[in-house]
Amino acid sequence: MIIQVAAKPKLQPKLAAGGGSYDLIIIGGGPAGLAAAIYAGRNRLKTLIIEKMVLGGQASNAYHIENYPGFPEGISGAELGRKMTEQANKLGLQVAWGKAGGIKKTGNKQIEVEVDGKTMTGRAVIIATGSENQKLGVPGEDEFHGRGVSYCATCDGAFYKNKNIMVIGGGNTAVEEALFLTRFAAKVSIVHRRDQLRADKILAERAKGHPKIYFFWHSVLEEIKGEKFVREASLKDLSTGKKLIVPIDGVFVYIGSKPGTEFVRDLVKLDDQGCIVTDDQLRTSVEGIFAAGDVRQKNLRQIVTATADGAIAAEAAREYIEKS
Repeated sequence: MIIQVAAKPKLQPKLAAGGGSYDLIIIGGGPAGLAAAIYAGRNRLKTLIIEKMVLGGQASNAYHIENYPGFPEGISGAELGRKMTEQANKLGLQVAWGKAGGIKKTGNKQIEVEVDGKTMTGRAVIIATGSENQKLGVPGEDEFHGRGVSYCATCDGAFYKNKNIMVIGGGNTAVEEALFLTRFAAKVSIVHRRDQLRADKILAERAKGHPKIYFFWHSVLEEIKGEKFVREASLKDLSTGKKLIVPIDGVFVYIGSKPGTEFVRDLVKLDDQGCIVTDDQLRTSVEGIFAAGDVRQKNLRQIVTATADGAIAAEAAREYIEKS
């Protein structure tokens, strides 16, 4: 199945035929996967990226990225993904659209990856499947998904012009998206279980000084209510135990993420959070399989660290492939 990418690059990736053999297979086309493809391409490795949605990954949804080196005025996630894709394309990148269903090591430097019923074979594999948004798990969240509950401000923010919006979370992503939503909403309320934001100081200062942003400190969302669409949220103040019903038109959730490792749970070593455990060369517990980006065990999950991971993993994979 071929999926049209959201940010169409000037140079289209070469589509892989059904099946095939490669030096390196990269599972995931986000910043880590694209960086790995660029470094692999420069080393003339025949490289395939397997991607189920869009090249650029979840970072493509970011309206404005301020902390990626080389862009002092910032850059959109879609534009950064497009630039990285173009660079990889010039080095001969091939892409197979679909979901990786499993990995099997079948011989020395021979690893099979199943993609929607087709089998791709690589001499080495990099897992760069990133992470997906963590859900709150509260009543109404699933019921109103797409009808007032969202996990992507860039995707859905424009639907809330002059509306009241609630953002759940206190990290960088939550605050960045809250600031973005002020372009449309009449009011944006940030709900955070602590009394201080976890976001970078510069973002926190910007949010606290914005006339459209309000805060519910020491609070958690317990239930989302409505009829056809979201109409109110039930909050609990953790310091007093009091409950509060807040009229609202939309809820945007940014409470963290979980790694996309379910398909390799029985293959490579994972930590308690389900992240892939690697060494400093990003080697997993299985020879010839590497991991890069948010999917692996690490302290800082940012685009810049994902791209660094991709470069390290690609170089380690090259050394492994070329080793007699």
